[in-house]
Amino acid sequence: MMTVVRLGYVAMSVHVPHCSPSQTMTVAQFRVLRDREAAIRKLERIARSNINNCLRLLKHNKAHEIRFFRLSSRLIPLANHPELENWDYLAPIREALQTIALFLQEYPMRLDFHPEHFVVLNSPDPDVFRASLNTLKLHAELLSGMGIDLEHRCVLHIGGGYGDKEKALEQLIHNWAYVPVWGQRMIMFENDDTVFTLRDALYACEKLSVPLVFDLHHHLANHDEEDWRPDWERIVATWHHSPLPMKMHISSPKSDRQFRAHHDFVDAEMFIRFLREVKGTVKQLDCMIEAKQKDEALFQLVRDLKHYNDLEWIDGASFFIK
Repeated sequence: MMTVVRLGYVAMSVHVPHCSPSQTMTVAQFRVLRDREAAIRKLERIARSNINNCLRLLKHNKAHEIRFFRLSSRLIPLANHPELENWDYLAPIREALQTIALFLQEYPMRLDFHPEHFVVLNSPDPDVFRASLNTLKLHAELLSGMGIDLEHRCVLHIGGGYGDKEKALEQLIHNWAYVPVWGQRMIMFENDDTVFTLRDALYACEKLSVPLVFDLHHHLANHDEEDWRPDWERIVATWHHSPLPMKMHISSPKSDRQFRAHHDFVDAEMFIRFLREVKGTVKQLDCMIEAKQKDEALFQLVRDLKHYNDLEWIDGASFFIK
C-alpha cells in the first residue's frame, strides 16, 4: 500500500501582504475608548477583517493546491472576556463565515484549530476548566458557521503536570465526563515537549477514544528514552474511528541549544527518513508544518522533497511515498 502525504501550514502567510487573521485589541485598548458601543463596533470590524483575511488565505491555498490548513484561534478578539459578557460576537461575522462555507463547498480543504495554551482540560481549578470550555465553544461556533463538521477539529495538549503527572492524567480523565458531547467530538490530543510524553498521551487517548496527533519534534525533546516506533501501531489505532485521515505535526529544532523552539523551515532529510519508516502503514497522513516561515516553509519543503525519487507528486502540496 502506498501512503498519500498531504502538507499543510499554520494560520498565516509570509507571501500574502496585509493578511493577518489574528489582528487584535487588548482589554486596555478597549477600556480607553469611552464610548462602549463604539469600542464594540471596532472589535467587530477587527473580527470581520480577520475572517475576510482567512478567506484570502484559503484562496491563496487553492492557488497553490494546498488542502490542509490550521485556522488562527485569534479570529475574534476578547470574545469570551468577562467585560463583554453580553456581546453577540457571532452576529457581525455570520455572513463572512457563510462565504467561507460556500468557498469550501467549491474547494474542499481540511481545516482545524489548535486552541491556545490556556485551554487546559485537566485543570483542578473549576474556573480554568470552565473558561477552557467557553473557548472550545467559540471554536465550535466558528466551525459550524463555516459549515465544517466538528469531529476531530481541535488539537489540544494534555495540559499541566501540576507537580504530579500521574495525578494530572487522572484529573483529565475525571474532567472529561464534564466536557459536553460536542466538545468531546472536537478534540484530539498531542504529546508535548516538556510534560506529557508520547506514551502519556497514548494512555489518555486510548482511555478516552480520542485520536493522537503525533508530534515528532516534541517526542525528540521529551521521550523518557522511549522510541516512537514500537508505539506507531497504537498511534495509528487511535484514528480508526475517525472520519478524517491521520494527522501529525512536523517541525525542526531551531538549534541544538534551543532544541524545543521551532526552526524557520523543516529539515527534509529528517522528514523523508520518518516517512520511509511509516510508509504503507496508513493510507493517508496529513502533516501540519509548524515552522516560523509558515507557507514559505511548506514551499521550501516541497522544493527539497522534489529531489527524492521515491515520491510521486499529486498536486502542489501532496504526494505518494512509494
